[in-house]
Amino acid sequence: MIVDIFIPCFIDQIYPQTGFSMVRILEKLGIGVNYNPNQTCCGQIAYNAGYWDEAKAMGEKFIRDFPNDRYVVSPSASCTGMVRNHYDELFYNSALHNEYRQLKKNIYEFSDFLVNVLRITDVGASFPHRVTYHDSCSALRECGLHDEPRLLLGQVRGLELVEMRDTDVCCGFGGTFSVKNEPISVAMAEQKVLNALETGAEYITSTDASCLMHQEAYIKKKGLNIKTIHLADILANGLGDA
Repeated sequence: MIVDIFIPCFIDQIYPQTGFSMVRILEKLGIGVNYNPNQTCCGQIAYNAGYWDEAKAMGEKFIRDFPNDRYVVSPSASCTGMVRNHYDELFYNSALHNEYRQLKKNIYEFSDFLVNVLRITDVGASFPHRVTYHDSCSALRECGLHDEPRLLLGQVRGLELVEMRDTDVCCGFGGTFSVKNEPISVAMAEQKVLNALETGAEYITSTDASCLMHQEAYIKKKGLNIKTIHLADILANGLGDA
């Protein structure tokens, strides 16, 4: 099997190691990986800010960057959710109707792809730490993912998974929400991080780098004794060379 991979903006620019982690895991599982270097943003940022014309232009490029009828795998529930749920509003009954419908069918968030397509929950990882999981709004509400990341974490050697209170409550990022409503956004990040600290966890993990970046900023600002790590980076730990 060969899959295309989509690397979102936050991962491309800030957390590139997460993209490499996903590739290492896929290759270890015998999956061929194709990366189109022309790919850019899916248009989510412009779409959420109300710039639908700009979002549509970016979406058109995105659709053309993935022309193959094969799985597209991304380490971001947020971007996956954008394509699956909001391209309908941009491209339904348009010149790209058939193309966007094909892409919508093919695109998967990474944990969703592992568990529900490959039927794999144990990738051979080890991570001897106490970890708590944050349900991102996009993963839970747009992609319908809850058990998948937990099933994967449950098979990681040495990892102790502990649930925080209100794990399904937003961390306060929300893209432009964190800029336009900074005091509320910070307060939500504070509550999320305090809930994580309450568990005694060493790490907060999630499917979305944007949520983790937001929480990490609060953690560093306050000098707190907890770290953030993307799910893919945990699953790639201890694998050796791919």
